[in-house]
Amino acid sequence: MLTVAPDIDVLARFGRALADPIRCQILLALRQAPAYPADLADALGISRTRLSNHLACLRDCGLVVTVPDGRRTRYELADQRLGHALDDLRAAVVAVEADKTCPDTATRECC
Repeated sequence: MLTVAPDIDVLARFGRALADPIRCQILLALRQAPAYPADLADALGISRTRLSNHLACLRDCGLVVTVPDGRRTRYELADQRLGHALDDLRAAVVAVEADKTCPDTATRECC
């Protein structure tokens, strides 16, 4: 039986997924269109093994799903609203970045 995660769990999953730049790149690529792992690995310039680990994390977080396509498996966002959420987050980060209230990450950790 599928259950809906509590709000905090959902946000924590999303945060975990966004905590890694490669996972962010994968989500942004899948925001554009579904893709096959080999194509994603080539586009991102990473090994298929490394990509597989990141895709597993994104699946575990509930953000991407697999779709069988003959002998291949295609990945896509679990819900197209995630694409809109990514756009909103990117816009919010740009607004915060322009404010420069976050400490310099080159000398110490941010927020």
